Amino acid sequence: MNTIGLFGYGLASVGYLLFAFLLFAARNKTILAKWVLISALVTVGANAVAALQISMGFSLQFVMLADSIKIACWSILILLCNVEFRTFKSLVKNEHIRKYIVVWLMLMLSSWLATHTFNYSYEYLFLLFIVLNLWALVLLEQLFRSANEQIRWAIWPLIIAIASVSVFDFVLYAQATMVASIDFDFWYSRGYIAVVVLPLLLVSTRRIRNGSVRIFVSRNVVFYSSMLMIAGLYLLVMALAGYLINYFGGKWGDLVSIGFLVLSSIVLIALLITESLRRNVKVFIAKNFFANKYEYRDEWLNLIEKIETTTADNYYQMATQIMMSTLKTSSGSIIRKVTDTQFNTLYSTEVEISKEVKQQLGGISRFCQEKGWIVDVKEYERTPSLYPNLTIDTALCTQSNIRIVIPIFIGKAFYGFFLLGESKELGRLNWEDRDLFFAISKQLGNFVSLHEANDKLAESKQFDAFNRMSAFLVHDLKNVQAQLGLINKNAEKHRDNPEFIDDVFETVESATERLEKVLSQLRNKQAAQSKSELTDISKVVESVVEQRNVKKPTVTITQTSSCHMAIDSDTLHSVLNHLIQNAQEATNPEGWVKVSLAHEDKDIIIEISDNGCGMTPEFIKKRLFKPFDTTKGNAGMGIGVFEAKQFIESIAGILSVDSEVGKGSTFQIELPIKPVFE
Repeated sequence: MNTIGLFGYGLASVGYLLFAFLLFAARNKTILAKWVLISALVTVGANAVAALQISMGFSLQFVMLADSIKIACWSILILLCNVEFRTFKSLVKNEHIRKYIVVWLMLMLSSWLATHTFNYSYEYLFLLFIVLNLWALVLLEQLFRSANEQIRWAIWPLIIAIASVSVFDFVLYAQATMVASIDFDFWYSRGYIAVVVLPLLLVSTRRIRNGSVRIFVSRNVVFYSSMLMIAGLYLLVMALAGYLINYFGGKWGDLVSIGFLVLSSIVLIALLITESLRRNVKVFIAKNFFANKYEYRDEWLNLIEKIETTTADNYYQMATQIMMSTLKTSSGSIIRKVTDTQFNTLYSTEVEISKEVKQQLGGISRFCQEKGWIVDVKEYERTPSLYPNLTIDTALCTQSNIRIVIPIFIGKAFYGFFLLGESKELGRLNWEDRDLFFAISKQLGNFVSLHEANDKLAESKQFDAFNRMSAFLVHDLKNVQAQLGLINKNAEKHRDNPEFIDDVFETVESATERLEKVLSQLRNKQAAQSKSELTDISKVVESVVEQRNVKKPTVTITQTSSCHMAIDSDTLHSVLNHLIQNAQEATNPEGWVKVSLAHEDKDIIIEISDNGCGMTPEFIKKRLFKPFDTTKGNAGMGIGVFEAKQFIESIAGILSVDSEVGKGSTFQIELPIKPVFE
């Protein structure tokens, strides 16, 4: 075996010497070519020392020292492929090269120091070469994965050559660590391995004519390199454990070492094929070592531009359209949470928000408030375990064209959802997609909240103007009252015509009473406060219908049931009276107005329907609920429907309208039952 080993190392020395001669004859003056020449000459020296060791029998540590220098040279060559240098001075100043050299020197010194300290024990040198060869493999893997097709064609022979030698040495030293000695059958084969890979090195040097290789390191490269590093470190730990088992195992050491090696290999394979480990490593690398998929500055500017340029009828539609454009989908809606079980659709296009869908939103609402997650219906359908304690009817969501549910938070308060439909460009969501969508959702939530606050402020200013108007009216009415009172006071002076005077007194007294009543109502309106009491809603409905039936068309009750809840009965009476009055005024005397009352689960449903003139969708969206906007000219203030909506929403109810021009309208009031006094 000694002869075979000597011949192999000798052949390798001659072969790499010829290879160095060819490189020198090519007269390539690039740093990369010069370093290949240096690496070849170092390899000649390492193989020559190994051959001399076999013939002269000196310590293997000298061979290992030469090998460690050889590994460093080829590893630096790999690093050179990622950068361009014109001089050796610039090469030494490179941060990556300097870090490699520093770490390499520290490993070398610590390993040789430990070897000499512990009676020339070779185990520390074995561990050193496991680390150095593993490091070289990681560098090779990064180089290959980050190269484009043209570069790969040029460097794949180089990578196979260096990787073959590194893998062979890694296995050699890993086995030596476990059994505390080198297998010389492997050791003597190293020279032949070096000769076999030599043609591959020659091919690569011929292909890289200009001496430069430009590489871009991607996040996938680092991921696979990290997995390789994890595997190598795992094997390193297992090798150390195997050495300890062999050291303390006595006669059973070899048997236990083999069994432990098999077991550790099974565990390693199981870990590497575990999807959760791979996913966590990918996310960790992408978040901490690379620029994000999205350039957030550009995304932020893009969002601002969309807010400035998007045209829509209202800000709910604008926010939904911006979110739809982000996900590149043509369907979406914005839903506001009213209570834990009630949701109000603010805007929707091509998404069907049925009663069943709203029932599903209750569970999703609780999940999103607890986790703060975006829900991908398709991902839930594939892997429900990713969404613990969440139940979704995926068939219903697909039927309603709902793919993504994005929660809206204003500060820490949960506002509602964006429901987005399917898109051809919308694939599987990763953590970056979710972060971006959540950030945009948060900004759009603030955008909507700001506009809602502006609307309330505008309404408050309008009501302030209304109150000022009322104050002027009260002042004028007081003047009228004073004048009439003065006439009444001086009436005794004009009793010459008794009949005329009696009529005047009757008129004055009637006007005085009427004006006092108006003044009292105006004052009470300003000071009125809502008081809830347990009320039979059916009696309120019957009372309003009886009062409204003094005019045509006659109002009929089609359905009623006994429903009790805590509510301000006077305000509810006023609201129903106004809505029924509007229905009568919109309907011909020969038409009909119908009122129904039903008790469904935890809600009371009141519907007021007519077959009158109806309303356009444009009118409902822009004018129906807008205060001080009236179609009655000077006969109305335009606050009746607005006040009705405000009152109903103040008790967590919902007022919705369904109307068609020429066919009539239906107002539906949903009141959540609250059997408590407030």
